[in-house]
This record gives sequence, structure tokens and C-alpha cells, in this order.
Amino acid sequence: MRSLRAACTVGVLALTPLHASQARQALDTDNDLSTSYEARPVQNENPDTADFANVFEPFNGPPRPIALPPGAVDLDAIDVPVEQTRVLRSLGSGVASYYGRRFHGRRTASGERFNMRALTAAHRTLPFGTLVRVTNPSNGRDVTVRINDRGPFIRGRSIDLSRAAAEQIGMISRGHARVQMEVIAP
Repeated sequence: MRSLRAACTVGVLALTPLHASQARQALDTDNDLSTSYEARPVQNENPDTADFANVFEPFNGPPRPIALPPGAVDLDAIDVPVEQTRVLRSLGSGVASYYGRRFHGRRTASGERFNMRALTAAHRTLPFGTLVRVTNPSNGRDVTVRINDRGPFIRGRSIDLSRAAAEQIGMISRGHARVQMEVIAP
């Protein structure tokens, strides 16, 4: 290491990998990974680079902070505001179920094709396009869905979620869950 420091003060260095046997010997002797490279001075072909060591100061710790040009924005210093959703009205609690693979690709009551991977839902009376936040109180998880279909047509059920929405609130294994519903503003 002492020879490396001496070479740094003299001129430009090139780090070249050692032969495998030399690297093993170096690792066995002092267990330092930095010794697996050999420092050797580079012959200066350009007289302008002869004073390389005098032009650049040696590395003495962590890098200095970068000065930003005028008008630049430091993204690390920006606090992004948390988006607040406004609850328009509560729909209360009810039982949610989900529908998926069997209806995937079929037309919904709104005319669009049902996608079981989209965050959509079916409700009996809410207008199409209404955003509803559905919360599973047993685990505290919630999802925001868009109403694009009519249903459910089973007594006691309040809303039918797409499979993706049901996965987000953790009700796939049971098939249904008691949920809280709120209409929210877009």
C-alpha cells in the first residue's frame, strides 16, 4: 500500500489486475481485497498530463455535495403532498363478493368489456363511473373501484368487485366479506 501512495504522488497510475496466482497470494497474506490490483506508473506520452498529481487533489473522504446550477430543482428536498380523497357520502356496510374468470371479456351493463384485472365493480343503483372506496374492516385494507356494471343479483350482497379489487382487500379465499363503502370524489 505504501508503494501505491508513493506512486500516486509521483504521477499517473494504471490499475491492472494481477495474475490469478498472484491475487491468491496477496489475499492469503493480508486478507485485503485492495491488494488484488497492482499499481504501476503510466509513461506520459503527453507533456500536458505530466503534472497530473499537482493538478488534482487526493481523495480525502466522502465526495463534496454537488452545487446545483441556477434554476435547478433538488428532487430530494421536495415534499410531495399526500393526495387527499374527499368522501362525498357513506354507503354504509354490506357484503361484497367478486366475479372473475367466467365473465372476463364479456360486455358489462355500461357497454365496456369486463376485465377481471381492472379495479371495477358492479352495483345495483350507483351511476356508471362512480368511484367507490371499499374497505375490509377485518384487515384494514381498502381499494378504490369504478362502477361499470349492474349487480350483484344475489340477496344480501351489496357490491360485486373484480378479481383484482378483491385481491387487494384480501377476500379471495372466502369469496365474500363484510365491507364498508364510501362514494369518493375523483
